Amino acid sequence: RQAKFESHLRIIHAIVKILARRSRPKSKSGKACTYFFGQWDALQVQLKHGEAELDNNLIENAIRPSAVGKKNFLFIGSPEAGKRTAIIYSILVSCERHGIDPLAYMTDVLEKVPAMTNQDDFSQLLPSNWKKPL
Repeated sequence: RQAKFESHLRIIHAIVKILARRSRPKSKSGKACTYFFGQWDALQVQLKHGEAELDNNLIENAIRPSAVGKKNFLFIGSPEAGKRTAIIYSILVSCERHGIDPLAYMTDVLEKVPAMTNQDDFSQLLPSNWKKPL
């Protein structure tokens, strides 16, 4: 990465520097240049840590459904309903990330919760710790 990325990064920096001189600070181009220069130190870190991804597309794609849902669920009936729906949605997304069938998970958890004797320890029911019933 250092051999290829560093030279490309220097070229991009020079181009953005020229563009910044030609742009008004509050224009879209000027704001983009300011943003680029604000990210410069983070870009330099990429040269030393080649295992880090250069983009965050995987994360963006993973959280897109919850970001859209969060906005849509904000006012379902009441503020409390929106919060509850967001919690359920987070659980469902967590199931998907752990390769768990959300229906099987929710069915099992909702059957187990009323019978639990220690209502404070729900850690075994988290999607990351949940075991499919036999």
